[in-house]
Amino acid sequence: MIGKLLHPLLSLHGWEAYALVGLLVFAEAAVMLGFVFPGETAAILGGVLASTGGATIGAMLAVVVLCAIAGDSVGYLVGQRYGRSLLKLGPLRKRERGIDRALDELAKRGAIAVFIARFSAFLRAVVPGLAGMSRMRYRTFLAANAVGGICWGITYTLLGYFVGQKVEAATGVVSYVVLGIIIVVIAVLVVRRHRRNAEEVMGPADDDPVEPDGHPEPAED
Repeated sequence: MIGKLLHPLLSLHGWEAYALVGLLVFAEAAVMLGFVFPGETAAILGGVLASTGGATIGAMLAVVVLCAIAGDSVGYLVGQRYGRSLLKLGPLRKRERGIDRALDELAKRGAIAVFIARFSAFLRAVVPGLAGMSRMRYRTFLAANAVGGICWGITYTLLGYFVGQKVEAATGVVSYVVLGIIIVVIAVLVVRRHRRNAEEVMGPADDDPVEPDGHPEPAED
């Protein structure tokens, strides 16, 4: 069953492979798809497809990096155009205090904050829009975004590529099952780590009860 579900995805070749991976990476910040689908998963998938012959690793690296930079640039323009209305979106309404903290970080640290945000799934989805909202100069944003996109894209695409090579000896359904499980496990671990990092940076959701020391109160039985 798992093999049948994964076979069409891991059998993508050529432009279909590039298009799917590029679209998912681009949409993460451009339309805030990162709330439900972190871009690391797409980048890792792109690397795996390259390792199985569905794409060339050089071209896949270029697609991931360029789409990451372009998607964040669109997110910046959306934030610049719509400003505070973005904060009315459901996933952001509960993080108003955290969003204000992120805006403060952008004001204080500028390009460094943009670069660091690239490596956190939640922040990567929202910081481009917040940067546009904060009126950060686009040239400053683009430079930090490009450096972060290059480092991030190369890291996760090569991770998928080398993981795919490790199981290349497996054949048939077994190879698809193994690759699929590896992709899912890596994605889950990455998301869990990024959520912890986001909690540290963004703080608890506004509807969580908070004690004076800043920690959420334990739920009553």
